[in-house]
Amino acid sequence: MSILDDAREGMNPDIRPQDDLFGHVNGRWLDEVEIPADRSSWGPFVQLADAAEERVRQIIEDFAAQSREPGVPDADAASAEEAQKIGDLYASFMDTEEVDRRGAAPIRALVDASRSLRDVRDLAAFLGEFERIGGHGLFGSYVDTDDRNSDRYLFHLAQGGLGLPDESYYREEKFAEIRGSYVAYLERLFTLVDHEDPAGAAAAVLALDTRIAAGHWERADTRDVQKTYNLRTLEEVKAACPSFDWDAYVQNLSGPEIDPAPLLAEACVRQPSFFEHLDGVLRETPLDDWKSWLLAHVLRSSAAYLTDDFVETNFDFYGRTLNGTPELRARWKRGVALVEGGLGEAVGKEYVGRHFGPRAKAMMDDLVANLLAAYRSSIGRLDWMTEETKQRAYEKLGTFRPKIGYPDRFRDYSALRIDPHDLVGNVAAISAHETDRHLRKIGSPVDRDEWFMLPQTVNAYYNPGTNEICFPAGILQKPFFDPDALEAENYGGIGAVIGHEIGHGFDDQGAQYDGTGTLNDWWTADDKAAFEVKSKTLVAQYDGFSPRNLPGEKVNGSLTVGENIGDLGGLTIAHTAFVIAQGGHASVEDRRRLFMNWAYVWRTKRRTEQEQTYLTIDPHSPPEFRANIVRNLDEFHDVFGTVAGDGLWLDPGDRVRIW
Repeated sequence: MSILDDAREGMNPDIRPQDDLFGHVNGRWLDEVEIPADRSSWGPFVQLADAAEERVRQIIEDFAAQSREPGVPDADAASAEEAQKIGDLYASFMDTEEVDRRGAAPIRALVDASRSLRDVRDLAAFLGEFERIGGHGLFGSYVDTDDRNSDRYLFHLAQGGLGLPDESYYREEKFAEIRGSYVAYLERLFTLVDHEDPAGAAAAVLALDTRIAAGHWERADTRDVQKTYNLRTLEEVKAACPSFDWDAYVQNLSGPEIDPAPLLAEACVRQPSFFEHLDGVLRETPLDDWKSWLLAHVLRSSAAYLTDDFVETNFDFYGRTLNGTPELRARWKRGVALVEGGLGEAVGKEYVGRHFGPRAKAMMDDLVANLLAAYRSSIGRLDWMTEETKQRAYEKLGTFRPKIGYPDRFRDYSALRIDPHDLVGNVAAISAHETDRHLRKIGSPVDRDEWFMLPQTVNAYYNPGTNEICFPAGILQKPFFDPDALEAENYGGIGAVIGHEIGHGFDDQGAQYDGTGTLNDWWTADDKAAFEVKSKTLVAQYDGFSPRNLPGEKVNGSLTVGENIGDLGGLTIAHTAFVIAQGGHASVEDRRRLFMNWAYVWRTKRRTEQEQTYLTIDPHSPPEFRANIVRNLDEFHDVFGTVAGDGLWLDPGDRVRIW
């Protein structure tokens, strides 16, 4: 059975593809399918993730059994040690008797410390240590390449500190009910640790969150790679937010084995005005409010690893209220997620050995090469770009680094210690190990072989700082990719995904990086202006879209423009590559099949609560609009014979074509 035959099971023939391709391919499925009780959405992406989860569970259980076998040969000692850690980590999560016996004792030291702050400067010292072991503080800190010099790593600081998904949740009236539920959730959390005034503490946390949120940049602005590149010295960071003890923070974040000096010698401050705003919040907020706020962060970060009352309280708000998910996922599924977060590449090494063969890798190599060739061909035909800029675009294409399936070198977990009887301790050890791994990058050569997704992940990415496209083994399955599928189906699935990720190198932000991964203006002024006109036209088009299940709400075209450009270019170039692969004579039937599978891979049903959350924070457009981006492709109108008056008809002059 082909992928297209699978798609027909849920198609609605009463909806014409010319009016709504997404509804035509997926309409009956959307009407009839029930989202599993432990999921907030359903469709091919989630189904593949569930299948990968089952495979990983089998690997974990096999490793756990292997680790109990005596007499491991010396040659297999390293693998046996990893298997032991995987088995022990999973066992620590699944041992509910031990979790219940310990209760809240594993976080007692953090709870007591949060209640013992002497002044606001103590907050910085606490947060450094807390973030080191996986907690979340007033802002985000991470290590990444320097956007202006991709040959070095740089410490980055970004706005943070909120318990709700976005700053808009603290100010917009439509989220008032969620704010009320948030306060009730915090009150329940505080009650679980016998707080003397849980209602007062919860109200104080919301008020302080709201103060912090007032300094946040809107989400669309945080995408701007020019606005968010602000190189600062340590003294400049301190001057922007002098009330925060940066020395104590960095010292405790670094731990005993990392030299803290290089971390803030230079840092990229992503939203400088946020840190200036934060200084005022630090100065003006009573110490008791900070104690409540910090305790809330300790409890939120730890709840998933404590007794059922903590787990259920946390899920009730973040699962049911924000995402509409009725049922907590089975414990084994949450245990698998923990193992993947802590020892994911050790699991991934076994995953690809069992489930990803050389034939698939070779076919993907060919597909990527064909998509790159199609981009080159398409760029050559652009009528809005000068030859000078085209040559630079070719240069960037020539330096793309495809990563397919799995890394050449897997991560080393030998320094990580796992205790089969200490779940919370294991979570802290994993986070500290990962913190050290990242901080050690500063001053070291950039590792361009590092992967930022696990092999078993059902997703893909483009990283502008290394100009790489990555397609893990997890996504290289039907309906995206199948070695035995028709070529049109693969091009409408993984071909468009490949094109999408390449397209991020040429979207509104990625196009500002050169082939080395460095922010560098390689455009002529006229070409840049022409590109911006096309981007703004796409923004305006998406600003007018209202999701079918959220009447009255609108897509944020500015937030989603990068992903929309990726979809537009990805599908256009996938179609071009398919025609090239067919010797320039692809049939109408096969081209339709390509578009049909494109619509099928976006087959997604979400709970209303998650739809609302994603519409607010997700840089991707809702799935229906990702599928129906075909309205901009002449090729779609050609093969489906659309005419004025059809739902997806756009006058040729209104169609956006960038690449």
